[in-house]
Amino acid sequence: MPGAPIAHFSLVVSPVSNSVSGMVEITQAINAKPISIHVTGNIRATGYGKVTKIVNLTGEYVVSVPPPAIGSYLEKFSAYMDIDNDWNGTGGFTYGNNEVNDVPVKSDN
Repeated sequence: MPGAPIAHFSLVVSPVSNSVSGMVEITQAINAKPISIHVTGNIRATGYGKVTKIVNLTGEYVVSVPPPAIGSYLEKFSAYMDIDNDWNGTGGFTYGNNEVNDVPVKSDN
């Protein structure tokens, strides 16, 4: 959808521990400043069908309060991906009060 937020993932997978970690950057046409988030999570094999892996990620990011207020606070981020062996599929993510679901997941590899 035009103007919808887009999440870009840069992840490292540890197959031995079934863990995932890395960075997520959320961009949106109406918000000039991207949100950068360090994430950790897990990856699980499904063992059947087209969706061969399920990835779950969580993290937090700092939100600064606009003037005239002073301060900042931590906001939560979570994401899921239902993917095939090439890391393509569907997923979604939640950040703050925003929830985005049923979006395509495409690998740049």
